[in-house]
Amino acid sequence: MMLDTSIKEINKLFRFHHIDDEIIGIQRLSGTTSGLVLKLESQKGNTYILKYDHPNQIQSGECFFNTYKNSTLLPNVLFTASDRSYFAYTFIEGTTHFNRGFKKHWLTLLIKELFNKYVHYKDSGIPGLIEYSQETWKEFNLIGIEEARVNIGDLLSVKDYNFVQSKVEKLFENRMEQGDKFLLHGDTGVHNFVFNQSTLIGVIDPSPMVGPLTYDFLYAFCSSPDDINVDTLYAAADLLEQGEIDKFRLIEEVMIQLYCRIGLCVKHHPSDLPGYLKAWEEWKQLCRQLDEGNGIEITDREREKYQ
Repeated sequence: MMLDTSIKEINKLFRFHHIDDEIIGIQRLSGTTSGLVLKLESQKGNTYILKYDHPNQIQSGECFFNTYKNSTLLPNVLFTASDRSYFAYTFIEGTTHFNRGFKKHWLTLLIKELFNKYVHYKDSGIPGLIEYSQETWKEFNLIGIEEARVNIGDLLSVKDYNFVQSKVEKLFENRMEQGDKFLLHGDTGVHNFVFNQSTLIGVIDPSPMVGPLTYDFLYAFCSSPDDINVDTLYAAADLLEQGEIDKFRLIEEVMIQLYCRIGLCVKHHPSDLPGYLKAWEEWKQLCRQLDEGNGIEITDREREKYQ
């Protein structure tokens, strides 16, 4: 990607978009994006992100931020190129992944300030997003566990793989049980959460997609090895104002996300493996109890709410 990213040219870009602030410093950031991401420091003490990428990536990211602009966790979009080759937004200062505090705290903020603001995909206004049908949503999850299996290798057994695969076949066969479809962030892991003094203050780098809200919810829940327990899961699920599903189903879907997360962990965060493997054995035992009809005690009131 051949671009003139000098301070002079970037200031020209800011003036073109009527932004009254002079850029005095540029830092190139590394990440998973295929494009170019620049952190900009301004004379007024503001910090911005200028991102160059493929037009569909820029458009979906811009639209996601704008769709949920009333969330306190998302950056504000400054401007976007008419050809969708770049866009600029405010930078959220903090740390990602680490020093995040208790999961029950940051997950509570994530639900209240983002997930509860999610809109149905038909109202998102974002063209080009993949709408997963009943068949393709199941395929999407099957592909996920296949990719995880490659990374996991012999760390987990073939029996474990077959166990998770059977859960996908069971849970995603009936479209009515999957829940409504929403405009999702698509990558709600702690690596995309910004923390300051152990408090969640931002969510960055969306990979917008269409699917059940529980995908983003459980992706976030399983994205760190701490507090992967039923109490934390149920307490967080109680806060969801939409996309609610049966609590027993939540437990089974955690198994799918947990398997995929272990695959990512092997590749990117091997230091987290002991915590994930411990959680895997605990949840596997829990699922077996449910399959045998000896599951968790749930009050009649809770059962009525989640069915």
